[in-house]
Formats: sequence, structure tokens, C-alpha cells
Amino acid sequence: MRPDIIKETAISISEAKTLLDHVKERDGELNYRAAKTAEYLDQFASLSEKKSKDVTKKILALDIPRMRENHIAKILDCHVKTVEDIKVVLQPYSLTLKEEHLKNILEIIETVGPKLKTEETPAAE
Repeated sequence: MRPDIIKETAISISEAKTLLDHVKERDGELNYRAAKTAEYLDQFASLSEKKSKDVTKKILALDIPRMRENHIAKILDCHVKTVEDIKVVLQPYSLTLKEEHLKNILEIIETVGPKLKTEETPAAE
């Protein structure tokens, strides 16, 4: 018997990492697929779950029309650094934001604290 899906909610990578950590504590070990997912999340989770939720709340508080939590989760997961990055991340969605809103989102992301961990590639000489 398959469980009934009550609600679907978009979560960020950091929230997924926290949930998977709880599963690992509960079960003792992860199955193959969950272990591979945990490995991926360890590499790419750059914010704590608390910071991720705080940033999401701050961006939602901007009251940007049609901006949803799934859009914000995608923005956080993609480690945006510029307004252009935000535009690229939101391109698949039917969501157009004013330049002012994009700048406000970027300002909130920049104030998160320690910069998002990204691998810096040295400039080619």
C-alpha cells in the first residue's frame, strides 16, 4: 500500500540535508540511493537549515508578486551572486521580476553571513 501524499512543499538543499540526517539517525544507516543523495547534499549544502529558512522568510517579506517558496529555494540552491544569475535561475518559471525586486533579493542573500561555499577556479593565464 502506497502512502497518501498530503502536501508537497519545495525545500532547499540545506533542508533536505537536515531531513536526510534525521533519517540516518533514526535508521542507523542509509540505503544506496539515500547515501548517494547525502553525498551530493554534503558537497552542495552551503547554508544551515536555519539560515536558509531565515533568508526565505526575509525574501517572502518583500511581498514580491507571484514569488513562491519554490522559487526562493531554487535561488538559494544555485548560489546566485548577481542579478543576472537570479534571472537565469528564474527563467524556466513564468515569473518576471522588477529590477528593484531582484536587487532586494540579492542584498538579502549577500547578508546571510559566511559567503556561500563555491569552488573558485583560478583565472586562466
